[in-house]
Amino acid sequence: MFRFSVWLDADSFPGKARSFAVSHASSKSVSVFFVANHEIKSEKNVQMILCNKEKDAADDYIFSHCNENDIVLTRDILFAARLVDKGIKVMNDRGLIFTKDNILDKLREREFSLNMAEIGLGGGKGNYYGEKELKKFSTVFTEELQKHIIAEMYNIRKV
Repeated sequence: MFRFSVWLDADSFPGKARSFAVSHASSKSVSVFFVANHEIKSEKNVQMILCNKEKDAADDYIFSHCNENDIVLTRDILFAARLVDKGIKVMNDRGLIFTKDNILDKLREREFSLNMAEIGLGGGKGNYYGEKELKKFSTVFTEELQKHIIAEMYNIRKV
């Protein structure tokens, strides 16, 4: 069993991506934690952590319990920004790894989309999750998991 873990902000993460992350991480003996405000159906080898129903309770739990070499999976850009500031590897369900170089752009895009939706121009964009999105996520997640495994095997501090 490796020392690093995979944390899923499981409330809104697509089921297909959750299943892939669990099966792939488990096959490599990496611990997986689902954190949510309600029970999420999961496969074996997953620890389900239920948080209270307060806003951001699951995010706060992950933030306070994840470690430097862990991987966090979330669709929440605001939460991703907090994790990036903490130095945690974080990616979304479409295979995007959030970094100090791209997080401000993603926050601006989020704000712009919210403003457009507020005035009735937009919304719905990006909600579709199909095989193309799953393939991209699977590829990037596999690469990141392998990097973390190699880093731990060779005692490299940060991936």
